[in-house]
Amino acid sequence: MILCYHSLDRSGSVISVAPETFRWQMQCLAVSGRRVVPLAQVSEIPGSVAITFDDGFRNFYQHALPILREHDFPATVFVVTGHCGGRNNWASQTPGVPEFDLMDWDEIREAAGNGVTIGAHSVTHPKLSAVPAEDARRELRASREEIETRLGQSADTFAYPYGDHNASVREMARASFRISCGTTLDFVTPARGLDDLARLDAYYLRNPAVFQKVAGGSGQGYILARRSLRNLRRWMVH
Repeated sequence: MILCYHSLDRSGSVISVAPETFRWQMQCLAVSGRRVVPLAQVSEIPGSVAITFDDGFRNFYQHALPILREHDFPATVFVVTGHCGGRNNWASQTPGVPEFDLMDWDEIREAAGNGVTIGAHSVTHPKLSAVPAEDARRELRASREEIETRLGQSADTFAYPYGDHNASVREMARASFRISCGTTLDFVTPARGLDDLARLDAYYLRNPAVFQKVAGGSGQGYILARRSLRNLRRWMVH
């Protein structure tokens, strides 16, 4: 399974998990017996767990990085290259989501030197299926090139902003990246392929009993129910 976090803060927003909750969850994983592996290996090792963070918030550097180092856990952070050192105030931001500082390139570089894989999350965080094809292609390519230029290492992982994509966008992602992650609330299965890996949004796992159940290898019924409710909400909105 792939865990998906965004911000570690106490605002209670839909992108937020409290730092102390994250610490407890990592301790839970450490004693669960499940292998925590780099994202590139999670599809190859049954029962393993990968940890991902979207957007590249500074509170990852402040809170998550020290905890991950304590447990020697690898993680992947998908950064929005055009906003590094700024804030999550991109034009497509969902109303009501709080603004927080994002890591600058020095902080990203330090994270990369401490077991963190830096992946791309576009340049400006648009809904890629809603922009012209050439703009979408530029978002993918330029974000990869910026990371590789800044860090001097390959960037072959990507996360679709908002989990938004279509067949054309997935084709573009396959041309630029080896692995791309979506936001489908599900466990990793070989059937999905590497261009749209499912992830479990940590917002739905804040309850300790729920997290323990999922970390222990069960919880499929809960995840199915949450996915159905989320899909229903999205259908009603559209």
